[in-house]
Amino acid sequence: MERATDGEPCAESRLRTENLFDEIGKEFIGREDELIPLLQSVQRELGFLPEQALREIAHLTRLPAAKVFGTATFYSQFRLKPTGKYLVRVCRGTACHVRGGSRIQREVEKQLGINPGESTTDLKFALETVACIGACAQAPAMVVGNEAYGKMTTKKVGEILKQRE
Repeated sequence: MERATDGEPCAESRLRTENLFDEIGKEFIGREDELIPLLQSVQRELGFLPEQALREIAHLTRLPAAKVFGTATFYSQFRLKPTGKYLVRVCRGTACHVRGGSRIQREVEKQLGINPGESTTDLKFALETVACIGACAQAPAMVVGNEAYGKMTTKKVGEILKQRE
């Protein structure tokens, strides 16, 4: 989240979050069983879950903030800080591992200058490893955004990433 010089969220970020919760209030009624869908909806809109949004969700659901924060940190699908625009997922499943998935991962790390769980400084790319993407016949495989790529080579990694620069 952008920060003002005093460490508080900037006015633009606060306004964006407030507007989002005006819309969310129309879609959700604030029941406890809506917690995960609420978190997913906010993250889909903002790209991550800023602290202010988590507090708003706690208020809306009448849940303790600790429960909302705990849920957001328990599930790996949720991010508490901004992440790259393009999420690169490298498959580490058995078929991909046997067919050179670790080489593909190292090449992505080298090209982007980041490790799994990190984002590039320009927030263009984020890197994750996943247990399986379900493309075993195409191993080794990776996903960029919502597009899967199979039979990967280190050369293909560079070509695919350059398409998004």
